[in-house]
Amino acid sequence: MTGRLRRIGVLGGMGPEATVLFMQKMLAAVTAQDDADHIPLLVDSNSQVPSRIAAIVEGTGENPAPVLIDMARRLVVGGAEALAMPCNTAHFYAPQISAATDVPFLNMLELSCDAGFARTGSGGRIGLLGSPALQQTQVFEAPLAARGLRPVYAADQPALLSAIRDIKANGPSEAARTIVNRAADEMAANGAAAICICCTEFSLLSKQIAASVPLYDSLDVLVSACVAFSSNGMADPYAAMPSDVAHRSSATFA
Repeated sequence: MTGRLRRIGVLGGMGPEATVLFMQKMLAAVTAQDDADHIPLLVDSNSQVPSRIAAIVEGTGENPAPVLIDMARRLVVGGAEALAMPCNTAHFYAPQISAATDVPFLNMLELSCDAGFARTGSGGRIGLLGSPALQQTQVFEAPLAARGLRPVYAADQPALLSAIRDIKANGPSEAARTIVNRAADEMAANGAAAICICCTEFSLLSKQIAASVPLYDSLDVLVSACVAFSSNGMADPYAAMPSDVAHRSSATFA
């Protein structure tokens, strides 16, 4: 790479292993001859962010928003020129995070919907392989609808939550893989033309997930956006993004 690379601030720790996977993918996404060729990251791997599941699904936990907003502001003070958050469920708080700073927030949900549109076109149905909080809050509904897309959810949402908790506690396990593959099969059978892995815990299993329809990972989509934003020095990373995420959405970078 040539020219100045812009620093990406990462709101991480949700969970820590998924944040490490994001950083590994960022390293693998560029062809580097030296350290300076890699994308500069400022990472707050904050494992103390209040539980999104407890707050959103169970309704008993502390609101994570103030902690996430504080993280975002500290990252910007530290020199971040854009923000990324490799946690789909935490994007429930994305509007508050984005409003708290004056740098672009690379919204993984919006980007993932763009990638779904590129795979299915208007009218397509996208299977959402993620936390029950996604269906409960309908956080994907508006960005999907804006692109003429519809969601497909797995019927057994408690099983997916169990798989997420298992991965957080034990790493990618055979039990979690079985649950996730069953959910992918079900969503394809129920009309999903493509399936989005939209839980970064499930990203840890991505190579072990089999599906009869195209499968893509929201974490990979976010990595592409971060690399494009950093390396091209422009406010719209779609200018150099791969074709699978080339459908534009100005709201993504608001």
